Amino acid sequence: MQAQALIDEGARVMSICNACRYCEGHCALFKAMTSRLEFNAETLDYLSNLCHDCGACYHHCQYAAPHAFDVNIPAVMTELRRNGRMRHIRPGFMRFALQKSGLATIVLSLISIVAFIVPTAISGGGGALFEHHLDSFYGVISHGTMVSVFGAAAVFLMTALILSIRSFHKGLSLPASARIDLSHILQGIRDGLSLRYLGGGAGQGCTWPSQRPSTLRRTLHHFGFWGFMLCFAATCAGTLMHYGLDLPAPYGFISAPKILGTLGGIGLLIGPAGLLILKARVDPNTKPKEGSRGTGSAFSILLILVSASGLALMAVRDTPSMGIVLCLHLGFVMTLFLLMPWGKFVHGFYRSIALIVFAMESRAGKALAGTDLGVPSKRDRS
Repeated sequence: MQAQALIDEGARVMSICNACRYCEGHCALFKAMTSRLEFNAETLDYLSNLCHDCGACYHHCQYAAPHAFDVNIPAVMTELRRNGRMRHIRPGFMRFALQKSGLATIVLSLISIVAFIVPTAISGGGGALFEHHLDSFYGVISHGTMVSVFGAAAVFLMTALILSIRSFHKGLSLPASARIDLSHILQGIRDGLSLRYLGGGAGQGCTWPSQRPSTLRRTLHHFGFWGFMLCFAATCAGTLMHYGLDLPAPYGFISAPKILGTLGGIGLLIGPAGLLILKARVDPNTKPKEGSRGTGSAFSILLILVSASGLALMAVRDTPSMGIVLCLHLGFVMTLFLLMPWGKFVHGFYRSIALIVFAMESRAGKALAGTDLGVPSKRDRS
């Protein structure tokens, strides 16, 4: 669906919902909707990121198909979110990573894996990939090389993330008078981390993939998110031990980096794999009718590959297979790094900002997002 047609459709269904208000208590999207009379591109960008795609509003809607109004909030909001991510991608030439997420994941994974295997094989005389190394990982690829490569990638992805998040925030068109305080930030973060709005309105959970409410989707999201955070904590623990305590790797299995990394890897297997299984069973009527179905599947598969290869690497650490498994794991991790600013990952930041703005609107008792467009509104002129 073309951008303007999508905005028109979003405004149409939101106007119908605003007149009905049966779903007013379902989630932040409908609560934010009630403070508005008109729905512009900026407002819809904001509202679409408040939508957690729980499916409850679709299954509860009296105006869903086969009604002539054909109201389908989950499908429209999914397309609006994707369209928003497309607009806010920085640098712009990386839009292909969102347009062809599956292809981008495969190509970048192959390139990254080869980029680790070939130099390692050349520098090690061909035996580095299939020999036992007393220095473990650093016997295959030096610590300095790993730090340099992933440090450069981290700077690149952080720059792209910051520019993308800045574009999204600027695009919300908040009035200059809007003031954010710590309570708004804490409320938005609390709502985001708890996945409060995956409760289906009554706290019973998503009607996703079926009409029967379930909290399984929320649980699987928690497995994935906290698994990722535990893996990040393992990296931080290893960095602290290496540079702060002068305790270089390899670390024993009973150590902070290994324990945190193992638990995180297990979480990153359970969460994304479970969500992929649920997604295969979801009601096709709640999916976008046209275009790409989103980047969630490619991102989930990549997380599974990262975690599975990481757990396999620990299992073969003291065997001759360690070198080739290390290159595979580093290749998948590098692909995850390179795709973070342009895929499903960045949506978490957009949603967090939207939830913080919603906390501001709730406290102010009026609409803020999409109200500062540089042109006086009809209400202001009257």
